[in-house]
Amino acid sequence: MRRLRALRGLFACGGCWSRPPVREDGGRAAESVPAAVPTFAGRVASLSNRLQEEEGDRAEVYRELERVLQGDDGRVQSAVLARVIAAASRDMRAAQGVTEQVRTAASDVLVALARCHFDSVMCELQCRLRALGEISEDLVFVTLGKLASSYALRCVPFVGMTLFALRTMLSQVGSSRTLRAVCSVLEQWSKAVNSYLGAWEQCSFPRVGQAQLCSSVSPLFGHAVGSWLGCEEEEAKQAVLGAMAAMMGLLVREEEHRERVWEQLPWLLGQYQQVQDSFRVTKALSYFLAVLGEVQVPIPQDEVEAIGTAVHRQLSDGSKQHSGEHRSELSSCVLLLARVCPEDTVAFLRSQLGSRSEAARVVSLDLLGALVRPTAERGQSLPLLVQAVRCALGDPSRKVARAALRFTKELLGCSVQSCSAWDLVAHVFATFSQASGRLAQGKLSEAEAQEAADLQALCLDILRSLDVSVRGMTKLLWPRLLQYVVPAQYTGTLVPLCRCLRELAESRGRAGGEDGEEEPNVAASRQRAKLPRPQALLARLLVSRGPGESASGPGGGGRGRGRAASQAGAGSPRGGSGVRERVGASPAPRDPAAARGRSRRRRGEAPGWVVAAAPHTGGGCGVAALRLLRALSAEIHGALGMVWAVKIPFLLQCLEGQSESCLDSAEWEQLLLKFLRTSLETIESQAWTVGLSVELSQQTGSYPRPSREQAFLYKAVGVSLAACRHVPYVRREMKKYLLRMNYLEVSEREAMISVVAGSAESHFHLALEVLQEFGASMEERPVSGAFKRLKEYHQGKRAGRHAALVLAYGRIALRAPPEQLLARVESDVVGRILRHYRASCQVLGFSFSTKDVQLKLALIRSVTEVSRAVRVAGGSRGVELCRKRELLDTLLGFVQGEPRDRLASPVRREAFVAVGHLSKLKPSLSREENRDLLDQCVQSVMPLPALEPAEEEGATAADAGHVQGLHARTMGALGELLTALLEEDLSSDWLAEMLHVLEYWLTSAKEWERERALQACAQLLGAFEERFELTGETSFGPFGSMVGLLAPFTCDSLATSCQRAGACLGHLLRIQGRTLETGAEEDEVQPLCQRLSAPDAEALRQASSRLRKIVCKHIPPAQATDFLSAALDGMLSAQSACAQAAGEWLLTFLETCGGQLFTEVPEILSIIYVRMPTMQQDTLRHFLLEAVSLLALYHPGAVIDSLLQKQLPMDSDTEELWRVLGGKFFVDHFLRVLMEKLKNSGSDQPRTSSAKPEAEEEEAALEPLKMTRAISVVVSALQSPEAVLRLLPELLPVLLKQISATVGKEMPSSALITRGKLFLKGHASDDNPCRLSLETLEAVLRTCLDGKWLRLLRQQGAWAALEDPRAHHDGVCLLTGVLLRAGTVSLPLVLVLTRWLDAPSANLRVTAAAFCAELMKEPALQEWRCLQPIARALLEKLRDSSSTVRQMAARGLGNLVSGAPEKLRKHKGAVLEALRRGLEDAAAAEVVAESLLALAKVVTELKGKAVGSAFRDIARATKGFFDAEQASLRSAAFTLYGVLAASATSRWRSFFTAELGSTWATLVLHLRDPDPGASMACQGALRLCAPFLGLRRVRQGLAVTTRLSAAELLGDVCSQLAQESPEHQEMLYVAARRRFLGSCGELQAAALDVAGVLVEHAGLEWLTREEAMPLSATLRVLRSDGDPRVQQAAARLLRDTGLEQPPRRR
Repeated sequence: MRRLRALRGLFACGGCWSRPPVREDGGRAAESVPAAVPTFAGRVASLSNRLQEEEGDRAEVYRELERVLQGDDGRVQSAVLARVIAAASRDMRAAQGVTEQVRTAASDVLVALARCHFDSVMCELQCRLRALGEISEDLVFVTLGKLASSYALRCVPFVGMTLFALRTMLSQVGSSRTLRAVCSVLEQWSKAVNSYLGAWEQCSFPRVGQAQLCSSVSPLFGHAVGSWLGCEEEEAKQAVLGAMAAMMGLLVREEEHRERVWEQLPWLLGQYQQVQDSFRVTKALSYFLAVLGEVQVPIPQDEVEAIGTAVHRQLSDGSKQHSGEHRSELSSCVLLLARVCPEDTVAFLRSQLGSRSEAARVVSLDLLGALVRPTAERGQSLPLLVQAVRCALGDPSRKVARAALRFTKELLGCSVQSCSAWDLVAHVFATFSQASGRLAQGKLSEAEAQEAADLQALCLDILRSLDVSVRGMTKLLWPRLLQYVVPAQYTGTLVPLCRCLRELAESRGRAGGEDGEEEPNVAASRQRAKLPRPQALLARLLVSRGPGESASGPGGGGRGRGRAASQAGAGSPRGGSGVRERVGASPAPRDPAAARGRSRRRRGEAPGWVVAAAPHTGGGCGVAALRLLRALSAEIHGALGMVWAVKIPFLLQCLEGQSESCLDSAEWEQLLLKFLRTSLETIESQAWTVGLSVELSQQTGSYPRPSREQAFLYKAVGVSLAACRHVPYVRREMKKYLLRMNYLEVSEREAMISVVAGSAESHFHLALEVLQEFGASMEERPVSGAFKRLKEYHQGKRAGRHAALVLAYGRIALRAPPEQLLARVESDVVGRILRHYRASCQVLGFSFSTKDVQLKLALIRSVTEVSRAVRVAGGSRGVELCRKRELLDTLLGFVQGEPRDRLASPVRREAFVAVGHLSKLKPSLSREENRDLLDQCVQSVMPLPALEPAEEEGATAADAGHVQGLHARTMGALGELLTALLEEDLSSDWLAEMLHVLEYWLTSAKEWERERALQACAQLLGAFEERFELTGETSFGPFGSMVGLLAPFTCDSLATSCQRAGACLGHLLRIQGRTLETGAEEDEVQPLCQRLSAPDAEALRQASSRLRKIVCKHIPPAQATDFLSAALDGMLSAQSACAQAAGEWLLTFLETCGGQLFTEVPEILSIIYVRMPTMQQDTLRHFLLEAVSLLALYHPGAVIDSLLQKQLPMDSDTEELWRVLGGKFFVDHFLRVLMEKLKNSGSDQPRTSSAKPEAEEEEAALEPLKMTRAISVVVSALQSPEAVLRLLPELLPVLLKQISATVGKEMPSSALITRGKLFLKGHASDDNPCRLSLETLEAVLRTCLDGKWLRLLRQQGAWAALEDPRAHHDGVCLLTGVLLRAGTVSLPLVLVLTRWLDAPSANLRVTAAAFCAELMKEPALQEWRCLQPIARALLEKLRDSSSTVRQMAARGLGNLVSGAPEKLRKHKGAVLEALRRGLEDAAAAEVVAESLLALAKVVTELKGKAVGSAFRDIARATKGFFDAEQASLRSAAFTLYGVLAASATSRWRSFFTAELGSTWATLVLHLRDPDPGASMACQGALRLCAPFLGLRRVRQGLAVTTRLSAAELLGDVCSQLAQESPEHQEMLYVAARRRFLGSCGELQAAALDVAGVLVEHAGLEWLTREEAMPLSATLRVLRSDGDPRVQQAAARLLRDTGLEQPPRRR
């Protein structure tokens, strides 16, 4: 601590101890932590505690502490500060137990802590530095170096003691590590001192003298020179190098130390050979030179040369691969050297230009270029640099040439005053010309082509950066630059050249032509310049080529080179640093576009383009040339100033306002030609015009053949001839071009045509005359030339001349004045065209069908041009072309003659265009003729094979691109033809017919044919959309059908087809939108169609759905059937995706617009029904069924009505439609509608005579049957029974009513002859209406009942009974019983059916009565409170006119016993009375029988006592039916009689015994009743009556023989009677005898059998003679009875009695 205090006192005395900052309240910040930064102090304290407690990773704690200290300017409490410094110092110096990471981190914390506590940290380091006078730890030195680097100025007060401490330790430096640490301190502290000496004014402490500081360093420098320069370790060398350079930079400031510094400079330069990292040497040298430049210390000349040599060698040595940063630093060394010794530096570099090393010369030039701008900025003279470079301009090395150009660019970019250096501009043009020449020659390697292109780009960059606004530049450059405009070798420089010349001309104009005194070299330049003629300037600027564009048009390699050039020019700033970066730099990456351009040059293609044809390519050459023309208007001709002041801005506006993609080249070319024509008309000088014509002709040879430039020049020649009024000259020129051209070359033919056609604009008749003379000269050859003509034919010369003349006539027609053309078009134009065409197809008088494509194209194009010209000339009045039909046939012949397996030529395309123009001329074709014409053209294109990648040998991508382009242009021409034909009859009907022509190809199985057809459709619809307003139509009728036709193709397998279909829909929507005044959604169609190609299935589904909804909303209901018909036809497409899409469109339309289609439902269903037989695939049929379901959802009634129009028996398609409706969620509503219709279809009134025709009556009768059948089908398709269960109370009455109405009826005859009968064999129900209804009822019950109930109904024969008119009521009872047991009978059903009891229809009353009769068994009737009303109704129905109703009423009353016995007892009197009256119903045996059975039930329930007095009446009435003819009556009577016997109480016992005395014989007789039921009933009754018989043995026998059959019982009774009571035997015989001659054969036979039994058991003793004779006679008679049974019984009795022979008299 004493030592620390002593150091503080020392620093305080020196004035360098900084006081801690004081707060505003007077307290010291170090004593307390400000309240504003508790977080900072707290974090530091916490980290300090962690260091004290040695928690966690100490290196990480130090790093965290460093981040905290660097992020905040707050001060740390003194206690915390002391702990942190102590801990960091201890860890930094620790020799063991501490990792290198911790030591380094502790050092960094001290540096960070010095930011706010510099004195404390420095005090700690100084203490450690001087501790015990021994060598300190390495990191102490490292930390001191970091402090000097970070806080240079704050370290200056400590320089003395620090360097003194170091000096005392130098002898102890032993290890390389320590040496590096000490050198680091020396380097950083020396640099800190240098920084202080340059900015001492910024320091708050007193100034320390320069000499004092240098004296502190000098001993250390001496020790380093003496001891350290010879170290061998690489890192030590670099450390010593850095320390030496820093100390040399400090010591050189003082005169007394400079000599020592110069002595060590060779050592410093020699380190390039000693130190491996030469960049460290360069940075050390750069630092030293920067200090020299700062203090302006003169450098000895030898040292300048040494420095320059060392640096230059590093830059030019190719074996050294320096980085870009290193090269830049080396260049900087030269610049720094030139700041101190400019002349010596330039002299050294000039001397290096004579070196044999190419790299040395290049580096020297680049370094000279780097010196240009600093020299100019310092106001020093540049001629010295220029003189140095001039000697290198003739260097053959291209690299040197590039370097000289870079120097020129830097020189010309300095904006200095005019001097002789501007002569270097000529070198730029010369270099560009040489490079262009080498490229034009071709046969260059890739590297050579790249090198030449780079030279061109650099020259252009220099010209672009040329500043002509410098004083005196106008005088110097004006003559020099003008001479470079016209020569072709300078074509590529036109853009910057035009800009410079324009600025020069404008500058001269502003100066008024007075530029003051000229310099001598400027005057000499003007005298040497060869100024071009005005006509040459005009021709050159109208037709000029820019840098690097091929003559074949834009898009070649030149554009890539242009980009490379612009990048090379703009890639670096104009300052010296940018140039330094390029010194010796490696070449930039090659541009692929430039590579393509080089390959084009190697093939010998000439660079360039035509301003007229490609105004946007080449970096704006068109704009530059036009602006220069405007500026040179006075030099070209004095009369052009005002005209060009108006015309050229308009042309510039056309160029600047449009891009290359939207400015049509042909239109721009016409604008330029019109500009030229206007200019010549303004000049009005024949000599000037002739001169321009000559100049234009001469310049055609300056361009490659063929080229755009040359083609445009020929057109310009035509314009100049048209402007010339010297007719002989014009005639001579036209003939010259006609005679000198090689007609085998297409370009030369076009040249002749351009000249002649252009001349015809003012010399039409002359042009025709010259052409006719030339044509006649071709035909007037002598016979001796026949073989020559044949040879020319085979060589194509003759055809070429004729083709050229054919084209010329067409082109002349386009240029001719309208009035003159119309007067001569038929004979002198069209006639000549056809004449030359036919002549070209003849050889030696023989005609051949030409296969010359060029000849065909010539005729087609000529016809096109003539048609256009005639149409324009005729205007609105229209001109009739008499040979129109002939021309059309010729063109169509060309089209038909083209091969169908390939598209080999543009004949089709050109023919389509010609036909389109020709069709607009009169006489107009009929619609049918236009349709045939369109069909022929379409058939020639659509079947062409698909475009395939070129696979043939030698085929290239360019060939494939050509074929694709030909296809595209052909389809475009077809679209134009469609448009032209559409305009002939602009109406939606004609549009629909044209689309019908294309429809065949839309349904093709070949995707490319569909795609072409869709493209044609899109073109046609687009044309119609543009012209829709002209139609005058207020609605677009075919919209629906066209959408149905085209929409499915949005899902075509070909992506382009999807896009084209989307375009079609967009056109249709916009057309429809104009009629419906809707909007906004049409523009959504195209983006949605583009999304149809998305790979994401969900995105695809959403896009398709959205598209369908948008389009379908625009389909009017009136067009729904058209749309659906087209969509359904589309489902038959061969392409499955389109078929599926058609179905989806169909469903979407019905979902969207189904609610508006009520009136269209029948027709829609008819359309669907008709197509069902042709769509058997499940995937397609599903859409039909869903469509019907959607219609049923919106309009169930209408759908039902329509489906019910189908005849019975129902065919499979109709059944399927009904069935699918049964599977939908709306089936409840659907069934309810069907029920309501079925309920209202018939009438409860019996049918009466009607005036309706029989057919209508039959149709009316079939309606309910159709509905019934429909219900059956719908119900059978249900997925669950809920719907039927909900509707069952309503559905059952409806079906029962239908069953009741059809029972016993026959199917109307009209239903038996329908086509459906052929397909429904085995459906017997279709011939029986009642069975059909029963099947429906069975289907309903099958849906909602358990299977056991259906089996029970089948077992009971309920269905057969319901169908049988005679047993219908029994069937109803059986059905009702099962329904009751199944629990499906509800109160609503009961209420509905009970109302039928009063229905006018007897069948309905029977059904209701049978239902109620069975219902009386149901106890629930009392709960429903229906028992009494039904019972009263049944009582009333006992008087109904229908016997069956009365029968069912009686049955119902009898069933009260089961359902409500207590009610029966309560109302027994009324019931018994009603039933007793029923016994009196003689007209209806079934009523009597039912009454007897009901009485049996009632009496059984009431017992005899409760029956009362009615017992007697019932018993007496019952025995009257024992011998009834009806078996049912006999059976019922016997049943009731047995019940009466069982119920006879004591009150009625005597009565019944008496009654039985007269009836027992009858009962015995009926044991042999022919009816088994009656026999059994009789047997039961006889047993029940046994107790009342007086015959004991018979009574006992009946009691014990319970298992005997009726016949056995009869025998037993007869046997007992014979033994016990002959009297009763006699009574039985008498009873039987009385029945022998009855009316009922069955009973007669039974009586005869009983008599036989009596004879068998009793013998014949009782048969007297008196009785035998009548008996024999009776039996003989009966043996001849008509009833076989009677005959047989009589014969048996005769045989048994032996009465076959007459009996003997006793």
